Amino acid sequence: MGAPLVRAALFLIDILFSLYILAVLLRFLFQLVRADFYNPFSQALVKITNPALLPLRRMIPGLYGLDLAAVALLLILECLKNYLLLLIVGRSANMVGLLLFSVAGLLELTLYVFIVTTFARVILSWFVPYGYHNPVLGLLRSLTEPLMRPARRLIPPFSGLDLSPIAVFILLYLTLIIAVQPLKSFGAGWLG
Repeated sequence: MGAPLVRAALFLIDILFSLYILAVLLRFLFQLVRADFYNPFSQALVKITNPALLPLRRMIPGLYGLDLAAVALLLILECLKNYLLLLIVGRSANMVGLLLFSVAGLLELTLYVFIVTTFARVILSWFVPYGYHNPVLGLLRSLTEPLMRPARRLIPPFSGLDLSPIAVFILLYLTLIIAVQPLKSFGAGWLG
């Protein structure tokens, strides 16, 4: 296969899998933080992810409110994506390396979701009054509040400015640097 076709195949596989993985991850996170299920955006995620998730739920039960079927689906999709990408470039895949690399990729994506949603919440707070209700804003608040609340206790508002997002960003980036990147590098070392 020619170089442009290989790049095109890599791009298509990566983007299609990544978008679906993101949808499943958002659904899982919204369930975890008990975001509004009847929100139009939540309902769209449910419709998109149900075809793959419902059959798994019949085999994998939840545990203490944790949707293990969604976790399994995320891991399956990420492993399959990485396996296909390796296959296209002609590299072999060690199962242990593939699993570690995929777990690290999912953790990285989760942290970036929290980084982006926290950033979006900060930016939108400058333009949208606090009492204003918008379906997307409600989800942003639901998703980021479990991180913002402890940060607000650590750094109370100062002269009307909420500096807690800075603490959240620092924590998220430190987690990326200290935990996720080494795991991803270790997993990549096992790949052929």
